Amino acid sequence: MPHKLRKIRKKRGSRTQGYGRVGQHRKSGSKGRRKAGRHKHGWSYVHRFEPDYFKKKRLKSLTDKSEIRIINLKELEEIALQKAKKGRKVTLDLEKMGYDKLLGTGKISVPISVKIPAWSEAAQKKIEAAGGEILMNHS
Repeated sequence: MPHKLRKIRKKRGSRTQGYGRVGQHRKSGSKGRRKAGRHKHGWSYVHRFEPDYFKKKRLKSLTDKSEIRIINLKELEEIALQKAKKGRKVTLDLEKMGYDKLLGTGKISVPISVKIPAWSEAAQKKIEAAGGEILMNHS
């Protein structure tokens, strides 16, 4: 229950307020709350609950590679074989299918006409060798 004459009121003017020699409590300060002492007394908290606290925050590249959806020739051939009809060249619009770039990993044996915004030289050579073509996509 609160009362008027607390210890600190009684001890005012007594130099140490009942806490022993002055030097025992000098320079102790407070531990601090919020984000004080993250490299010192607050390190165990950082280590446990905020492991990314000291990681550098870098600017992301404008052309973030993870956002470019690619497709390789081996996957393209599987799609082409499913849609192939006898004696007809297959035409695929890869941009509508959600792809941004065609790469040349794998082989292709089906003549195919591909519409895509970007491709590698290896992919272009392999498609042309199989009797196909890459159509430029003007969007």
